[in-house]
Amino acid sequence: MRVIRRPLVSLPLAAALGLLAIGSLGVPGSPVAGPAAAQDLYSPPPLVAPDGSAAGVAAGGRGGSGVETEIRAQISPRRHTVLSTEIPGKIVTLGLREGEAFAEGDLLAAIDCAAHEARRDRAAAQEEAARRRLETAGRLDRLSSISRLEVDEARSALAAAQAETALAQVFVARCEIRAPFDGRVVERRAQEHQYVGEGAELLAILDDGALEAEMLVPSRWLRWLAPGQRFVLAVDELGLTIDAEVARIGARVDPVSQSVKVFGRIPQGTPGLVAGMSGVARLAPPDG
Repeated sequence: MRVIRRPLVSLPLAAALGLLAIGSLGVPGSPVAGPAAAQDLYSPPPLVAPDGSAAGVAAGGRGGSGVETEIRAQISPRRHTVLSTEIPGKIVTLGLREGEAFAEGDLLAAIDCAAHEARRDRAAAQEEAARRRLETAGRLDRLSSISRLEVDEARSALAAAQAETALAQVFVARCEIRAPFDGRVVERRAQEHQYVGEGAELLAILDDGALEAEMLVPSRWLRWLAPGQRFVLAVDELGLTIDAEVARIGARVDPVSQSVKVFGRIPQGTPGLVAGMSGVARLAPPDG
């Protein structure tokens, strides 16, 4: 058998060929132009603000004095809740629909209260009877015609009847659900003539007169961010800019995202502003 031996490329020659290949990358018109291009290939792209301009500070950075930083913000209501029934029954009043406004104290919903009103009237009658028995027992006691125990029993019976009347009155009061503040209806979760159980949700409402900007900012901003600091809020949906200020800072930093909630105070009466809108908050570290 004849063995054919092929000449091997020496290590110095391979290194030289590698250097020539790397040098060819620097030729104008080649896909990659030398070390500078390689650095650009692996460097992160520059941050761009929502308006198309380059952001002044990288996300999570502190920024220099007077350099604005931008963060997304959402408009949220300061007061909002879901109204639920405290007693079971049929809904007889649920007039407001989504988007309609109401004032504090307005009747928003009512449950059929006939049975509870009857129990209240019965409890009131029993209370009146217990009061008369106690008055009679008092007169007999002054004449020494009744024992002291019977007088005490009459007094206890009156107290129990009064408690029953108060309890019945509580259930009657729960038949009506009134607005806890001025606001608007967000969502109806039940309909008139529907029978609902205890705790059933009826209306989701919010106070549209007291709105605030809610932001999630890097926790490192706590070095310079403080309540009372002014900032500018650009609302996307309205295309307007609002002057606002930091109202309060969240009490806890999220350890996973290294962020904290910040709430900004918005001037009341801003036309067209609705909860759920979003925009960009521009904040700048204080000078110095």
